[in-house]
Amino acid sequence: MKFFVDTADVAEIRELADTGLLDGVTTNPSLIAKSGRDFKEVIAEICALVAGPVSAEVAARDTNGMLAEAAVLRAIASNVAIKVPLTWDGLKACRALSREGAMVNVTLCFSANQALLAAKAGASFISPFIGRLDDIGEDGMALIGDIRTIYDNYGDLKTEILAASIRSDDHVRRSALMGADVATVPPGVLRALARHPLTDRGLDAFLADWKKTGQTIT
Repeated sequence: MKFFVDTADVAEIRELADTGLLDGVTTNPSLIAKSGRDFKEVIAEICALVAGPVSAEVAARDTNGMLAEAAVLRAIASNVAIKVPLTWDGLKACRALSREGAMVNVTLCFSANQALLAAKAGASFISPFIGRLDDIGEDGMALIGDIRTIYDNYGDLKTEILAASIRSDDHVRRSALMGADVATVPPGVLRALARHPLTDRGLDAFLADWKKTGQTIT
């Protein structure tokens, strides 16, 4: 599974990229607004830090507007993935952009039917929102499973499932079990994947025993 981080905080991205475990970045208008910085400047900085896809979302809601904005965003760096909403206009923009060889992340997916349309439109990534479905009493993980089954039924569909709106490390585990290709997570969730109380307890015990030997390695 690939790991993307869902943030526009350049300092956070730089630290996580240094681990070598980060495969890409997703941003959205809310995250950019939270940063308080110029949108294009932030995207350029992130693209310089991460070799993988960096999702930058269009603000227009009509196809022509999306394509015009996409041209500006694509000029920032070669690893920009254009993020479009799962609407008819978004699907038309996705089709046009994918034919031009652009990476496209179709976002705000809440049904398997929507995911099928996005794949037919040539999306590089489909972003089903797990947490938001859970919030309204539906099963976000079931959607990941449905999309995986549908995509696997048709070998010509190359769209990657990018599990989004992830709230916990358990969401990551279950997404991986369901066969999602990518998980995009907040920085805190990504760090939480490495933590387990038994790891900490075991390390403490090992270090205590090592101290008793009175030895040093260097």
